This record gives sequence, C-alpha cells and structure tokens, in this order.
Amino acid sequence: MILACQNIGKSFGTDEIIKNVSFHIEEREKTAIVGVNGAGKSTLLKIIAGELTPDEGEVTVAKNKSLGYLAQYQDISGNKTIYEEVLSSQTELLAMEEKLRQMEEGMQNTAPADMEAYLERYNRLHHEFDLRGGYTFRSEISGVLKGLGFEEEEFGKHMDELSGGQKTRVALGSLLVTKPDIILLDEPTNHLDMESITWLENYLMNYKGAVIVVAHDRYFLDRIVTKVVEISLHTALAFEGNYTAYAGKKQLLREAQIKRYYNQQKEIKHQEEVIAKLKSFNREKSIKRAESREKMLDKMERLEKPAEENTDMHITLEPDIVSGNDVLEITGLKKSYEEILFEELGFEIKRGERVALIGNNGTGKTTILKIINGLVDADCGTVKLGTNVHIGYYDQEHQNLHPQKTLFEEISDAWPNLTQTRIRNILAAFLFTEDDVFKKISDLSGGERGRVSLAKLMLSNANFLILDEPTNHLDITSKEILESALNSYTGTVLYVSHDRYFINRTATRILELTGRALVNYIGDYDYYLEKREELNALSLKARGECERPREQEKSEKTSWEEAKRRQAEARKLENAIKRTEEEITSWEEKRSKLEAECLKPENATNSAKLNELHEGMMEADRHLEELYEQWEQLECS
Repeated sequence: MILACQNIGKSFGTDEIIKNVSFHIEEREKTAIVGVNGAGKSTLLKIIAGELTPDEGEVTVAKNKSLGYLAQYQDISGNKTIYEEVLSSQTELLAMEEKLRQMEEGMQNTAPADMEAYLERYNRLHHEFDLRGGYTFRSEISGVLKGLGFEEEEFGKHMDELSGGQKTRVALGSLLVTKPDIILLDEPTNHLDMESITWLENYLMNYKGAVIVVAHDRYFLDRIVTKVVEISLHTALAFEGNYTAYAGKKQLLREAQIKRYYNQQKEIKHQEEVIAKLKSFNREKSIKRAESREKMLDKMERLEKPAEENTDMHITLEPDIVSGNDVLEITGLKKSYEEILFEELGFEIKRGERVALIGNNGTGKTTILKIINGLVDADCGTVKLGTNVHIGYYDQEHQNLHPQKTLFEEISDAWPNLTQTRIRNILAAFLFTEDDVFKKISDLSGGERGRVSLAKLMLSNANFLILDEPTNHLDITSKEILESALNSYTGTVLYVSHDRYFINRTATRILELTGRALVNYIGDYDYYLEKREELNALSLKARGECERPREQEKSEKTSWEEAKRRQAEARKLENAIKRTEEEITSWEEKRSKLEAECLKPENATNSAKLNELHEGMMEADRHLEELYEQWEQLECS
C-alpha cells in the first residue's frame, strides 16, 4: 500500500463536503475519483496533496514516497519560456549536472596523490546521474511537451504569453517529467485535443508509479484506471475495475439496495397487518402473540430508503416539424485567417443522422459550425439547408446567453407566451430551483451556463441540432442524460466534441477534419479508430483551387501518391531510428572502454593520460546526449 485515506471529513462553514471517506491505493495502481459536480472530488485531492487540512481523519503516504499534484487551474507567471519552465522542475538533475561539470574542470588541478579518491567520487556521482536519466531528461522534456500538443517552435514562448489552458499543459508537463511515486491529476484532459489525450493515456498506463485522477472523460477513465472511488452523499465507496465496470456494478448495487428496502417494507406491512388482526380477536392468547410479534418488529434493524443525490436533469428533445430528407449540403467550402484552415470541403447530412465532427485543436471545427449558422462568412463555397430545416445551436462559449439577464428573464424573454409556472418547471428540470431562477447569467459557473443553454435548446423544438462541445463542464450523470436524449431524438444532429465516450454512444457517422480536408467514417468512435489508418489511404482526396471542381481521376491519383509517400516516409523513419540506435550502441561501448581505462592503476597516477581519457569521455557524452535527443524526436515523429 502506497497511500491510505482514513475517515477523512471536511466542511466549509455549515456545508459538509465529505465525511468518513476511507480507501487505499496500491503501488502502480491507477484510480479514478468520480462524483457529480460539487461532490467534493477536488477537495479530496487537495487534502491528499496537503493543500487542505481535513477536519477529521488522516492521509498516510508510504515512507520515502514522493507525491505530485496538478490542480485544475494554473497561474504560472514569470518570464521563463515553456521549455525553461519544465526544465526548472528537474532541480536535482540540474544540480548534479553542474556538480559534474565543476568536478571535470577541477580534475586538472587535482594532485596525482588525490586523483584516485577524486575519480571515485566523480564516477559515483556520474553513475547516479546516469541512472536517474541525466543524459535523457532534456529529450524527455521535448517528448512530453510534444505529446501534450506543443510544437517545437513554441518551446521558446514565454509563460506570460500563454492562455490558462496552455499554462495547465505546461504544469502537467513539469509534473510528468519529475516522475513522482504518486501523481494526483484534477481534470487533466480539459485542455488537450484527442491526440494529446491518447498520448497521455498511453503515458499513464505505462507509468511505474500510482495515479489518482479526477476526470469526466469516461473513455479516458476506461483506458487507464483499475479502481474507481465514488464520492456520493458526502462519503466514498470503492469499486474494482475501470469506469464501465464501475457503472455496471453501481447499477446492480443500487438495484439490490432498493430491492432489499422494499422487501423489508413489504414484510413490515405484513407483520403490522397480522398484529392488528391478532389484536382484533381480543383474546388473551392472540393478544400475547400480537405483543410477541410487536417486540420482534421493534428489534428489526430498519433499512433506510437508498438516498439519491438530486442531480438528474430532465431533458426531452423533439422537433416540432419533420424536415426533408436532405438536411444539409456543403460544397467547396474554404476559410482562411492568417493561414488556410480548410478548403474544398464538401459533405451532406441526411435526416436522422447524428454526425460527430472531430479533429485536433485549431483545425477549424467550430468555424464550420459558425459558418453553417451564419455567424462567420466563408471565403468561398456554399451552405444549403434542406426543406423545413430549423436549426437549434448550442455554442460552447454560450454567447447566445445574455450576461445581465436572470435565468428567468433569459427564458421568458425568448418565449414570452410561457407562464411563470411553466418557466419555473423547465428551469427545475435543469436543476435550477427556488431563488436560483433569479441568479444572473454572469454569476453562473460553466456547467450551469451549459444547463441553461440546453434548456433553451429543448424549448427551441428544432429539427437540426448543431452542438459545439455540449458535454464541456457537465458531470458524468448529466452527460449520460444528454446521450439518452440525443439517442431518442428523431431529428438530425451535427456536433463537435472531444468526448470520445459521448461520441461512441451517440454518433452514427464521424467526419474527421485533418490536413484541411474531411475523411468520412460510417460508424461510432471505436469503428473510427479501427478503420482510420486503412481508410485514410483510400479517402484522402486531392484539394484543387477553391473555384475549380475536383476531377475524380486526379483525386484517385493523388490519394495513391499520398499513400506511397507515407509508406516511403515510414521506411525512411524506421531506417533513421535504426541508424541512430546503432550509433548510440557504438558510442556507449566507446565510453565504457574509456571509463574502464580510467580505473586501471597505471592510469590513475598519470594526469596527462587521465585528461586524455576524460576528454574522450566528455566527447562521448556530448555525442550520446545529441543521439538520445535525436532518437527521442524520431520516436515521437
């Protein structure tokens, strides 16, 4: 056991957050902490990290085990570059590196009589430096930053230039390269695109330490965790397995608890009826039997009705009229800002489809949605809506909400014919009750604004829903309710999302925006993963001038040439990696021979020979450092 929480309790004023929370973590175990928004997940992480003191209970960490914590929000300031900020987290290795340099310079001034002891200290420090990754940590930093979505040309950006999301990624990089025994992560995927999330999943799955993560990304949790700790109604319950296993076990547990409760209630009612009947006989023996049964009933340990947090939204999506079969047709679409986002885009959407538009950050997904909604003009191309198509738009930035209006005004102004009771009932369905309806939009959290936008979407009765990151800031329960509503919706849906679990549950088709073009996959996210590489070679089409239609023959030829080019690049990369590995082996052998020479007695007292050997070792180290970095970059290509 590497960490244990024992009877942890925490309140803020009169608000009890968690109580009697107990669980333990084994070495290398990957654990998720789940629960609805406000359940106390982040509070628990801060207590484990030592940033908050519990009111009761204690956190025990195994002796000599280090702990690293990534909070949800980072405020890193200063004039360091991205690379320098992450590099500065390696204080011990940097200090050892500097000490080695000083010792190397000091060799020339060391008396021959002291040289043997001096070299022993140097070699001992050098061996520890090597074991701790002294010759690879710089290339590891580059690999981690690239994995988290930073291009190499961005490494020189200063921290003051970065957004909050970029700072969080830098902080995550700093944490990962220090390799603590226990990593605590609070919503680490919030600012990552799909490729970076996949990279982080693989990194954490292979991580040699323990990981405790708070996340709403169920696909992410399914891939990495082996235990789930659920915070519900202030306390915790642990489940073995990934998120899907937890959800199944939780449902079975809930059903069993409810069944036991109602069976007991049925038995109590039966006994009370028997007692009443016996008493009605009004005979001494029957009264005694009734009293005996009453005593047994009083001794019965009564089960409480299983409690449930009031977290369920009630969302019903249904179009007011049926659209034509052809819902959307896009041809020749192009958009540029400082550089081209996409060009010659074309696709169609039919009635009843649920289409997920996916791709890396910055490829133009949200821009496509805004062009369809008339909020942004395309450089060229056409957007054609079908017969009787009425759009309902969910904007991830919630710009369709008025900051100075109250929730009640936001709904009543948009639908003046609704009664006050109806408006209150609608808002209550989205968990806004009593005085909540008079809060200003500007005072709401991101998740609360999302629920207001969903309420407006439900009232729109649109038959074509266009959704931009609809699951952002929603807890897992709310996501599942939205999934169910979309799956039963009889209209058409086009959405942008990074939530792979959500895509897997709702999409009937996936459009991937990559390389300024779209690739079409008929199926869910699992199908997309399976077919992506195979279909890319066949589906990538030539992109001509925006004003000139593409010819089929040219498209097929370009796709074939692209596939051949990729194969050639893959072979070239494989050969480069092999050559680099061979060079590394060669230089490591040279260095080992030089180190062995240093330890020979006849050389220990020969300062000229030692200097020669030392220079050879330094040259080998320089080559190896360059080769390690080169190998890391090739592997990350």
